[in-house]
This record gives sequence, C-alpha cells and structure tokens, in this order.
Amino acid sequence: MDGYCLVKEVNKAKSIFNNMAQGGVNPDIQSYNILINGFCKIKMTDAAMNLFEEMHCRKIIPNVVTYNSLIDGLCKSGKISYALKLVDEMHDRGQPPDIITYSSLLDALCKNHHVDKAIALLTKLKDQGLQPNMYTYTILINGLCKGGRPEDAQNIFEDLLVKGYNINVNTYTVMIHVFCNNGMFGEALAMLSKMEENGCIPNAVTYEIIIRSLFDKDENDKAEKLLLEMITRGLL
Repeated sequence: MDGYCLVKEVNKAKSIFNNMAQGGVNPDIQSYNILINGFCKIKMTDAAMNLFEEMHCRKIIPNVVTYNSLIDGLCKSGKISYALKLVDEMHDRGQPPDIITYSSLLDALCKNHHVDKAIALLTKLKDQGLQPNMYTYTILINGLCKGGRPEDAQNIFEDLLVKGYNINVNTYTVMIHVFCNNGMFGEALAMLSKMEENGCIPNAVTYEIIIRSLFDKDENDKAEKLLLEMITRGLL
C-alpha cells in the first residue's frame, strides 16, 4: 500500500486495503494512515475523510499522524475551515497538535494572503510552549516576501541568525530571491557568501535565482562568473 501511494497509484493501494479485510486481516491505524495520506497527497480529501469516518465506525482511534495528513491535505486543497475544525477535534480528544500540524496551517494562511493571521498563530503556538522549527520559519518568511513585506521577512531572518538557528539552504534561498526581486544584487551576493561562511552550501536553485536576475538586468559578466562557479561545483 505504501509503495503504491508513493507513486500515486492510490486506487491500487485501496484495492489492497479492501483485499485485506476480505482475507480476514483487519486494517489497523497504520493501514488507514498510509491510505489517508496517499489520498491527501493527490488532493482527494473527500476519499480521505470517508476513511477517517470509517475509522470512527470501527472504533480505531486516529493519532497525530492521521490528523496531520488530513489537515495538510485540506489546507493544500483550500479547505482551511475544515482543517481548523480538525484541530479543535484534536484538542477535544486529548491529541494536542504538534509543530507539523501548525506548519500546515501557517502555509495555508500565507498562501491565501492571511500573513497577519499566520503571525498571530505563530505567536500563539510559541505561547503554548511549541517551538517552531526552520521549516515553520521558512514558511512565514516566504509568506511575508510574497505578501510584499520583505523588510519583515528580513527582520525575522536576522533574528534567527542572532539567536544561532541552524538556517538551511531553503531559507537562505528565499531571502536571496527577495533581494533579487528588489534589485538588491549586492545584498543577494553578500547573502550567498554568508551562507558559505555559516557552512550552508548553496544548491542549484540558489544559483539559478541570482544568475537569472543578473542576466535580466544585463549584468552578464557577474552572471557568467556565477554560472562557471555553479558548473565547477557540479550543480547543473
């Protein structure tokens, strides 16, 4: 089942799931989680919710993995209100949401241009003692950038540096993209150097963003220099 879900052959996974029951093997929480996650990954959230209801009928108690799969699927399908109801249900059932749960909600809020609500949610979860990770912060930084608030994004990024967070390549790349979009190539190149100083190796996407922006601005010499550096590193 898991193998079929990984290659998006969810109907074949569901067929195996049905054969289990017919063969006298009762599906357990892991079986349901695999299939629910598989349906959610391809945005078939109605099918996933049907399985969720079936779990209740069979007295199989959903765990945080079940809820996180459903909440992420609902958020990515634009059904944020349904996702929030599941978060409330988690609290009611004594199954507290974790940072993965909230990261899905933050991502949905940012992509739907509710950045202030995302910031409020981040503050709330920190007050509850949940520590955001770099993935969570990257979601918010990206949301602020796309929401036309690059200064706020940079402030959060600088705060993370000061606090000694181990910032990953994706977060650096988001900030480099912001600088390039605003024509701040000096800052983008400085950020590229800072990455390396902090032991974070840029990837092909990082280089591509800067190179494309430099070519667009007819900074061909600088772009070609970075392109050669990228080739030398084998990052084609």
